[in-house]
Amino acid sequence: MSTTSYPPPVDKLLTYGPCDDIDIVSHEQWPDYLALGFGPEHIPDLIRLATDATYSTSDSEDPAYCAPVHAWRILGLLHAEAAIEPLITLTEDSEYGDIASDELPEVYGLIGPAAIPTLKTFLADASHTASARIDAITCLERIAKMHPEAKAECIAIITHQLELFAENDPGVNAFLIFALKELKVPEAMPLIKQAFEADCVDEFFVGTFDEVQVAFGLKERTEKPRGGLNIEGLHNPLAPSQPRHTHGGRGHKKNKTAKQSRKKNRRRK
Repeated sequence: MSTTSYPPPVDKLLTYGPCDDIDIVSHEQWPDYLALGFGPEHIPDLIRLATDATYSTSDSEDPAYCAPVHAWRILGLLHAEAAIEPLITLTEDSEYGDIASDELPEVYGLIGPAAIPTLKTFLADASHTASARIDAITCLERIAKMHPEAKAECIAIITHQLELFAENDPGVNAFLIFALKELKVPEAMPLIKQAFEADCVDEFFVGTFDEVQVAFGLKERTEKPRGGLNIEGLHNPLAPSQPRHTHGGRGHKKNKTAKQSRKKNRRRK
């Protein structure tokens, strides 16, 4: 595939190699991209590559397939605020959406609190898919953890969205509750109880209200945890004997929301 449409060093990403493992959730485990010579002057071309649909037609074994992934990682490392709005659209991309679900929380965490207004607006917009809105929740959660000065603002946004539980998708409510648990907000419990009592929470992902109270440390466990997912240990509902996925290629189908569950399980540590 031609690399002439991108100047150096951006063109190097087209042959850089595969983005090997979706279980990488920390930028500290990424390759040393900045050693390739990237700087702020490359941000426009990196945004163009990160959102370039051309490479989604590549075979997943072709290094060019992962060029957009390398590009958005570098945008995070460069704290590229210009990438905030373009990148969030990837959560609904038919080819890269699953990968973006794993990667963008770390990217937005690196970009920092400047991304909060865009994520807030995206989360509140019910025209977006439930899985994309869950991605926005996870991005806000990651920003709150990486930038303590922004934690209160992120919690306020997540809490406000949960107040709209009757309008939200039940899966969105489940992940809002999970984020509040991760950010240690026990004062949200009365609101969480209201959402459960209104039957507006997908218990497949967080379990029963009793299990949520246990996870928040507000109640002792009195019975054996049920099978399936629960808020204390969200995991992949696929059979445990299945191998972990690497970044896929064309036609690589996953249950995105289930994969988000697994991602939450990794991030909770």
